[in-house]
Amino acid sequence: MPATQETDIAIIVYAPALVSNDGRPLAVAHGMERAFPGLRLEWTISREGKLVRLPQREAWLAQGRPTGRGFRLICNGDESYRVTVSGWNSPAGISPGGQAQFEVHAALPLDATGIAAAVDVLEAIAEGARAFWGHATPFNAGVEISRQTRHPVRKPGVPPRGLPPLKLSEDIPSPEIPHCLGWLNYWSAAAARAIGFPDPTRDAELLSRSRRTATGEWVVKLTDGPLDLDNPAHLDALKRAYERFPEIGGRSTP
Repeated sequence: MPATQETDIAIIVYAPALVSNDGRPLAVAHGMERAFPGLRLEWTISREGKLVRLPQREAWLAQGRPTGRGFRLICNGDESYRVTVSGWNSPAGISPGGQAQFEVHAALPLDATGIAAAVDVLEAIAEGARAFWGHATPFNAGVEISRQTRHPVRKPGVPPRGLPPLKLSEDIPSPEIPHCLGWLNYWSAAAARAIGFPDPTRDAELLSRSRRTATGEWVVKLTDGPLDLDNPAHLDALKRAYERFPEIGGRSTP
């Protein structure tokens, strides 16, 4: 998958591992197309970086990755306005609770259209993958949030901007516990229970920017506009949310 650019919204969701004849990759593609105006994910990118049309996309997705279960990158075929998605199984040894997971990674343009569609696209990807949790975050903020993950030996150091340190994914006890927060946060019913959301008295502000899906999951917007950690109000909102949910990132476990 090409490197996510600074003008992208990066979307990541974590779901139960793919199994044989799993229909979720196609469900993810169809969901994204319904959620993003005019989107058709009918192309891939060759090893040489060239666009390749997929006339039999469904069959191509069903083939999976040559190296294991998942699906190779598909995109909209517009080099000047790229929308992409790909997915793979992460091994049990580096996944929460020792359970292999299906990860889906997508990218949308960070412009008015992408921003307006981001909530619907995150929900569509997560519902299609039957995800435990996920988030959609502008690239620059996402890089800083990724630097919160620390380990005294394997990844020493101090997180940026006074943000709390988060555990490595394999040190988080359950797949339902989110690894981190983002701008838009998708929490399955199980993930919401694991972190204690919602509490009507403590979560009034978050609930004002949240919506419940038809299947009982939550999409929670941390800030009205895309998360920008150079904005003191946005940084404060992120810190307050971490204080509210100490379970996120495995911080409440020894």
